[in-house]
Amino acid sequence: MSRWTCWICKKCRDESKRPPSNLTLEEVLQWAQSFEKLMATKYGPVVYAAYLKMEHSDENIKFWMACETYKKLVSRRRRISMAKKLYKIYIQPQSPREINIDSSTKETIIKNIQEPTQKCFEEAQRIVYMHMERDSYPRFLKSEMYQTLLKTFQSNNNS
Repeated sequence: MSRWTCWICKKCRDESKRPPSNLTLEEVLQWAQSFEKLMATKYGPVVYAAYLKMEHSDENIKFWMACETYKKLVSRRRRISMAKKLYKIYIQPQSPREINIDSSTKETIIKNIQEPTQKCFEEAQRIVYMHMERDSYPRFLKSEMYQTLLKTFQSNNNS
């Protein structure tokens, strides 16, 4: 677990902890503007992932982040290796972190991982993003974790 995730988990339990200086009220407020803005900020995806982990539903964000890394791979050998790993962990039926995507998307991925391109998981990533945006993001904004973080920044800003 990263030190930021640990800080976030501690933050929810201990009001005396002060936020790190690099995280700002402006960034925390941006997270509530849209899911796209949350995912585009520096710490938004990390905090959101910590929330999903607490909810025992972090497979979507982990898959989405892994796809972001996958798309940047230039080495064919590394892309093949990572494509197989992504399939085994997130796509394969009964896999440890199986994501919720339709069967035709799964079938397309199975065909594509034989000779994977950078766009091999694009549709699955889009579906997962949509699930997060419509389902868990609204809960995140209402969560004790986000509300506590927001109140802490607002009270520190007014001090």
